[in-house]
Amino acid sequence: MTPRRHSVRPSRPRIVYVAFYFPPTRASGVYRSRATANHLAAAGWDVTVLTPQREFFTDYISSFDPSLEATVRGDVQVDRVRFPGRSWEPDIRRYSWLRANVPALAKAINSKVENAIFPEHYSPWIPRVVRRIRELHRRTPVDLVLATGNPFSAFAAAWAAHRLTGVPYVVDYRDSWTLDLFKDAPAFPPDHPAWRWERRVLDRAARIVFVNDPLREWHAARYPQDAERMLVVENGYEPEILGDLPAAPPVFSDGAERPLRFGYMGTLTQHVPVGPFLDGWRLARAADPALASASMHVFGHLGFFPASATVLRATLPRDGEDGVRYEGSVPKAEVGRAYAGLDVLVLMLAGGRYVTSGKVYEYMAAGRPIVSVHPPDSAARGPLTGYPLWFPVRELTGEEVARVLREAADAARVADPSLAAAGRAHAARFTRDAQLAGFEQELRAVAGRPAGTAAAPVGRVPEVAHA
Repeated sequence: MTPRRHSVRPSRPRIVYVAFYFPPTRASGVYRSRATANHLAAAGWDVTVLTPQREFFTDYISSFDPSLEATVRGDVQVDRVRFPGRSWEPDIRRYSWLRANVPALAKAINSKVENAIFPEHYSPWIPRVVRRIRELHRRTPVDLVLATGNPFSAFAAAWAAHRLTGVPYVVDYRDSWTLDLFKDAPAFPPDHPAWRWERRVLDRAARIVFVNDPLREWHAARYPQDAERMLVVENGYEPEILGDLPAAPPVFSDGAERPLRFGYMGTLTQHVPVGPFLDGWRLARAADPALASASMHVFGHLGFFPASATVLRATLPRDGEDGVRYEGSVPKAEVGRAYAGLDVLVLMLAGGRYVTSGKVYEYMAAGRPIVSVHPPDSAARGPLTGYPLWFPVRELTGEEVARVLREAADAARVADPSLAAAGRAHAARFTRDAQLAGFEQELRAVAGRPAGTAAAPVGRVPEVAHA
């Protein structure tokens, strides 16, 4: 369908950003989407974020961090397009008669309806988002749609809106759609409709973005006809949230050595290698008298949803046992304070060569020794290479973990300020703004909009909610 062009084009480039996970959610992808919206607004774009109703995160899935909403720039328009989310409905009083009385049949019918639109549980959101993009474009021309996944229903919505309006779109893979990152294997059988949809989406995308080179290379090999439009925009950290962290307090004072504090910061999932870490932690404490009094502090949520908390809590020792303490979650706005109280950071990561955690960049910015407890081929090696206080395992075993824990402890005792400064300088290349600067120029090229003057922050734009 050929769109009707508007006679007056706005002076600022206008982008619609389809980001299912956006504040107040605490889902891992929210930090990239928040930073992207803020960066584009600061660079002079008129930014409208399409995201679900707040209640989906607060009431349906109980996955939210209230401190994050205050970090969204005031000139970012947050447009909340309602996601039906019947499968997640927590209030039994709102169940249909069928779901209340024959839940298995209701679930099967619901899945069939969802998959008829798109092979994903989030598919009922697609037509609502497409309708909203068309409304926004009719009102004031939209130059570009940027969609971030998961969920990949956001990609389908951008594709459909493009077919109806002609507005170009860019897809940002925060996660992988058809590649199982933890098994390094295809996520679906060959005849699954996800493959057809991915090819359809990528064929028309103006740019295709990945968080690291291994992911770009995997997709380029599978979709060679689209490879020239593929690029990498790494994750990063937010100096404005992390703050200026002080150096760790001296280990030695008045001739005495205080116990070292090790720490993990991040959401703990069933994929995180807690077992190998605990094996190594116990071995290191038994072999090194100076570590016998050391403590390990785990900060973060236990999974992304409340139902997983009990199972994941059981993977950790009881509070205080073996010097391990679970400290609970920390609001994003207060993570700097938690880092400031630690001497050594333990980077436990799941997955292999395709996985790069956003925590990698934040860890480096803290300027502390980092113990890598993850497979040696992890994509996290890329940004960590060159960080002077990095202690990686050669294999994921208790003995190797014990070795690097002891080496990192020695570095923490020395507390060489020049190494800490070099570590922070290395990390400074990975701020969110540094990572997004080149991407913003790519988006301008797609939109046909030359660089202009950055926009100053303005008062908060009221949010819009749509049924």
